[in-house]
Amino acid sequence: MFTLEAQEGRLFAPLAFTKTYAMAAAAGLSVTLIPVLMGYLIRGRIPDEKSNPLNRFLIAVYRPLLEMVLRAPRLTLLASAIVLVLSLWPLQHIGGEFMPRLDEGDLLYMPSALPGLSAGKAGELLQQTDRLIKTVPEVASVYGKAGRAETATDPAPMEMFETTIQFKPKDQWRAGMTPDKLVEELDRIVKVPGLSNIWVPPIRNRIDMLATGIKSPVGVKVAGTDLATIDRLTGEIERALKDVAGVSSALAERLSGGRYVDITIKRDAAASFGLNIADIQSVISTAVGGENIGETVEGLQRFPINMRYPRELRDSLEKLRALPFVTERGQQLVLSDVADLRITDGPPMLRSENARLSGWVYVDIRGRDLRSAVQDMQRAVTEKVQLPPGYSISWSGQFEFLERATAKLKVVVPFTLLIIFLLLYLTFKRFDEALLIMATLPFALVGGIWLLYFLSYNLSIAGAVGFIALAGVSAEFGVIMLLYLRQAWDERLKQGKTSAEDLLDAIREGAVLRVRPKAMTVAVILAGLLPIMWGTGTGSEVMQRIAAPMVGGMITAPLLSMFVIPAVYLLIRQPKGRGNR
Repeated sequence: MFTLEAQEGRLFAPLAFTKTYAMAAAAGLSVTLIPVLMGYLIRGRIPDEKSNPLNRFLIAVYRPLLEMVLRAPRLTLLASAIVLVLSLWPLQHIGGEFMPRLDEGDLLYMPSALPGLSAGKAGELLQQTDRLIKTVPEVASVYGKAGRAETATDPAPMEMFETTIQFKPKDQWRAGMTPDKLVEELDRIVKVPGLSNIWVPPIRNRIDMLATGIKSPVGVKVAGTDLATIDRLTGEIERALKDVAGVSSALAERLSGGRYVDITIKRDAAASFGLNIADIQSVISTAVGGENIGETVEGLQRFPINMRYPRELRDSLEKLRALPFVTERGQQLVLSDVADLRITDGPPMLRSENARLSGWVYVDIRGRDLRSAVQDMQRAVTEKVQLPPGYSISWSGQFEFLERATAKLKVVVPFTLLIIFLLLYLTFKRFDEALLIMATLPFALVGGIWLLYFLSYNLSIAGAVGFIALAGVSAEFGVIMLLYLRQAWDERLKQGKTSAEDLLDAIREGAVLRVRPKAMTVAVILAGLLPIMWGTGTGSEVMQRIAAPMVGGMITAPLLSMFVIPAVYLLIRQPKGRGNR
């Protein structure tokens, strides 16, 4: 957890710290306070473990199965290997995502229109989409804005809409309605020509936009040197992505469509009036843009006083051409006497990353996992879009976070496993026994893989955290079982009993002793995790992805330690020269 960063680090670091501190405290109490309390509180005759009817039942069920395993240890390993191989099939069908989509209760509608949209038309489209959204019975209120807010941190253009949708309490929803179905219905109802729909959770969207600038789950960034080429490439990528399964919308930012007033100074005419370039530029900047001539103080607030020509003299090209001004010599001129004015097209907004111009494509995905969808999109772009030299494509948004976290885990997990192996070797002082515990870890994960598949969960960072926790519990199961087997066998070695039958008796004794603590451990873990699996509310999606691997693994991990480890221990410790079982 200490190696994760950004969103995943901030989300799971408290979990890692809490678990670590709790385990450290429990370990400290178990070797200090618990023995003292046992001396004070435990009195009289301690009943035998077999006197408990539940223990007798568990042992009666387990012992015949253990005998079958010990009679055919190699067949047991073969069956375990087959189960492991079969688990590769659901693993290939489990999708990948960065984090599960949280149900925040509200929804953000963020469509994008084509550039050049007027303020009046933007308001009209905003009212139209709001009315369409309000027709859905589950919607309580709708509030939208077009363009930027009154803050320097929101450089949104006029064609970017942001509509916050608040829903009614879920007990007032129609029967069978879910958040995903609501998004599908809204997307089906709100079909406005010129708008590309994107439906995102509000909080998560803000976090993603602050981190990557991308408002959609997936973004494609094209970087290069020429705006026209970038605009062409983003358009080709948009058309290529629309045919990919799972892509509900794809929209490339248009790098053309902006309207600008281009003023070209007529140098000869300006010189004839005794004007230079700076004089004319000063007139244009002051009369059209305005000039601060003072400041007013109102309490603790200061406001600049800006002076420029009134709007009626500068709101059209013709009026700008007739804009009057007086030279230093007292000559009364209009702007068209010394400059040519015309409307030209240009980019409505310029973006740059790493000192290179860039264009973005926003992609919304629905009904499919993030990883496989992006892989198909990358394949489609590679086949249909030819990049000129000097231009590059990068994939951003949630996929960028997923790739970063995956790359980090690919380094950390093997290193962690190596540390665990060294600790096991130092504990058992035998290479084969340490390797036995490490080799059984993949078998323990089988139950978690199948449960994720049956629940239709995608493998996310939250699921990876669950599998890491499951691997730790499984290693603990294996270590304790191996210790019980070694103790039983070492006692017989001290007595000079080294035959194959003595080894079988030792394995029977050591394995049977683990039935009760194993059942207690599994029962406690399931009792703590099942309420999470049945829970609802904001954040339950993440917790369920963490708990699901543990719940599924509590089926295969105990079976592994109770059957496979005894079988392998029999094979590695059986006296040489004996027939194979």
